[in-house]
Amino acid sequence: MDAARNGPVVAVTGATGFLGRRLVKVLADQGWTVRVLARRDIADPDWRAFEPQLVIGDLANLRSLAALCEGAQVVVHVAGLIKARSRTAFDKANVEGARQVALAAKAAGSRMILVSSLAARAPELSDYAGSKRGGEDAAREIIGGDLTIVRPPAIYGPGDIETLRLFKMASESAFLPVLDPKARMAWIHVDDAAARIADLVKMPRPGLLSLSDDRPEGYGWVELMQTASKAVGATPRLIRIPAWTIKALANLSKWASIASGKDSILTPGKARELLHGDWSLSSAPMSEGVPSVFGLADGFLHTVDWYREQGWL
Repeated sequence: MDAARNGPVVAVTGATGFLGRRLVKVLADQGWTVRVLARRDIADPDWRAFEPQLVIGDLANLRSLAALCEGAQVVVHVAGLIKARSRTAFDKANVEGARQVALAAKAAGSRMILVSSLAARAPELSDYAGSKRGGEDAAREIIGGDLTIVRPPAIYGPGDIETLRLFKMASESAFLPVLDPKARMAWIHVDDAAARIADLVKMPRPGLLSLSDDRPEGYGWVELMQTASKAVGATPRLIRIPAWTIKALANLSKWASIASGKDSILTPGKARELLHGDWSLSSAPMSEGVPSVFGLADGFLHTVDWYREQGWL
């Protein structure tokens, strides 16, 4: 490993996550000295050619956050919680975490990029969406107009556990559910998302920006399910599912989560997100400068090939 880098320092939280791991590699490949915050030492096969600087700690450890940001030209806050059983738990990670990173970045004189979520556009839908908006507000209150906020839509690609469920369902089930045919959803491949964020690290662009592939108007449910089915080489039948079914399943999942003590991704709030009709970006300011490599069809194929190579699918 190349442990010594001479480029400027960029600090990254959430480096052990799906997007964070890819972002760290892109930044290192571009010549940055990458410093990451993690609870323990990290071994990632994609990081063989370099060794990021490691600060042991988490978002609640103020001393670790200070060490993470010290001397960093840019701080990219990627860390966040995507499932929890209460708004309190979401806020502790997504609001207070963003606040503490912003305070540390400001004290160090570092520029800050906050990776939020497109869900923050509709904070009333769920505890998750509300906490992501709260994190934006908390960081903006501290950093002010110099803050860059990035709102990605659904992110998929090699290594993603959440989207794996879609491909397993497409390959194993005789039926695939389709929700409101008028709904639109933007998507982006993880490599494209990482490249766009890395470009913002290099070229400052304060303000609120959204990400998507080359279809900012998004995809409908039928096209999404057909594309997933084609990627796995299956032809399940598409069945329209009424909204009440999704709501009922979410309520069952909520009570199962309470009984088991395990967090579930499908909550009543997540159901409201799924049933929301407009997750397109056609009227939103977008991050530009780096073209998308993957459209949905070739991106899904690329992802499925990786799942199969790893034995996940």
